[in-house]
Amino acid sequence: MNNAQLNELKTRYVASGAASPATQFAERAENALIWDADGNRIIDFAGGIGVLNIGHRHPKVVQAVKDQLDKVMHTCQTVMPYEGYVKVAEKLSQLTPVRGHGKVMLANSGAEALENAVKVARAATGRDNVICFTGGYHGRTFMTMAMNGKVAPYATDFGSMPGNVFRAPYPVPYHGVSEEDALNGLKMTLKTDANPRDTAAVVLEPVLGEGGFYAASPSFLKAVREICDEHGMLMIVDEVQSGFGRTGKLFAIEHSGVEPDIITMAKSMADGMPISAVVGTDKVMDASGGNSLGGTYTGSPVSCAATLAVLEVFEEEKILEKSQALGDKLGERFAKWQQDLACVDNVRHLGAMAAFDVVSDKTKHTPDAELTGALCKKAREKGLILLSCGLYGNTIRFLMPVTIEDEVLEEGLDIVEACLKELTQA
Repeated sequence: MNNAQLNELKTRYVASGAASPATQFAERAENALIWDADGNRIIDFAGGIGVLNIGHRHPKVVQAVKDQLDKVMHTCQTVMPYEGYVKVAEKLSQLTPVRGHGKVMLANSGAEALENAVKVARAATGRDNVICFTGGYHGRTFMTMAMNGKVAPYATDFGSMPGNVFRAPYPVPYHGVSEEDALNGLKMTLKTDANPRDTAAVVLEPVLGEGGFYAASPSFLKAVREICDEHGMLMIVDEVQSGFGRTGKLFAIEHSGVEPDIITMAKSMADGMPISAVVGTDKVMDASGGNSLGGTYTGSPVSCAATLAVLEVFEEEKILEKSQALGDKLGERFAKWQQDLACVDNVRHLGAMAAFDVVSDKTKHTPDAELTGALCKKAREKGLILLSCGLYGNTIRFLMPVTIEDEVLEEGLDIVEACLKELTQA
């Protein structure tokens, strides 16, 4: 079927809230390229929203999935366990920088991982409250919608959210929230809203994802760790988007040297297969009773096989080094745009987790969401998938595969530059 025929089916049968606004349908893909149902070639700077750090259909992952399909597809690991689950748990325990010996539970999505992290924290502390941050994004289930630091479009139409979730400001100096402001805000939340003795955990992203790719400083993360320790609260770090090599480390928290009690992960850990994980200190993870964690499909054999293959690729192909090198290339190109173009400001990257803001006034840091949307639309017309994000809808984020070929990278960046010039110099 072609794009037009598929769009007709989408309009008739797919719920509006779940339907993509895109009018092209993926037919096949390889590394950083997608071909649509009409045969058009498209450069992918989105990576399935950070899922494809080692590219579409990495051969080693594809082979691991095919091999697993010849063995076992599903048993439900709580009914009949299998090697893949415990091997993934072993690897993640060895690689994830939580305090002490790590234990692992696997789930299906980032939101599920966050839900279970809160369950574990409440069981381990006997407390209810959870403190999250402005701009944070943790998922689309009810608990994670309550935890999100942004209302639209995630929670706009869905009524009351679960209680015992409180908010503190995330440090974004560019928008007037200093590190000191953020720490004072957290302390005030603990004084006015969330009594520390009733607070199970502080949950934060070391680099905001949907919130705009703003990285918290190592000093801020260390201060949060100290506040948690002072009050006996757990520190939960959400690495769903920033994890698995996006920042030049396996996990972004490693840039700070801070060891959380729990880390959640998903997205790029299986190169497109659905899986997530909660990794935490053993005493914390063992706090809830038998059969209290899990689900029918959690840690499926096929997804576990893909995860183990991804970890091998990271080692064999030096993905972390490639991520850092890609980030340096992006940072250099962005800096030139910021110098030459009046609309590009606040360029930034931590490894290959890179972004810039689109503004109408650099002096006042005035967001220009309209131009941002026009940029993404024009880029798509020229054969490039580009994503925006941020509280003000004016951040352009870059999530192309770390394995992207140099010539494809340059072609895509040239499209971005051409679009910016066309839109602002017309």
